[in-house]
Amino acid sequence: MRHALAVLMTATLLSQSVHAEEPALRTDHPYTGMWMTDDGRVRHELLPTGRYVEARGTRERAYEGRYEVTGTHIEYWDDTGFTADGDFVDLDTLHHGGMILRRQADPAAKP
Repeated sequence: MRHALAVLMTATLLSQSVHAEEPALRTDHPYTGMWMTDDGRVRHELLPTGRYVEARGTRERAYEGRYEVTGTHIEYWDDTGFTADGDFVDLDTLHHGGMILRRQADPAAKP
């Protein structure tokens, strides 16, 4: 009986910790959506969950991680530990890592 109770408690704690790490829905900024360099080589999709997916050339999921926006500044934390940042110049232009990315009307849009 003790073993069954210990297993149940462990499963409950694991379930709670998994749910605690799920990103909260972030709709408090206007920048979610697809952002792309003019040549289409770099594409950032900023998801409303606080996660992003970056494509580079033909690598559709080259980088993934979380992001936070404070005002017009964005901070990225890649799942591999890499960090980066950028600044939104306006609602349609993002300066990031020496690149200029522009908002795309359709997340499926590709050059």
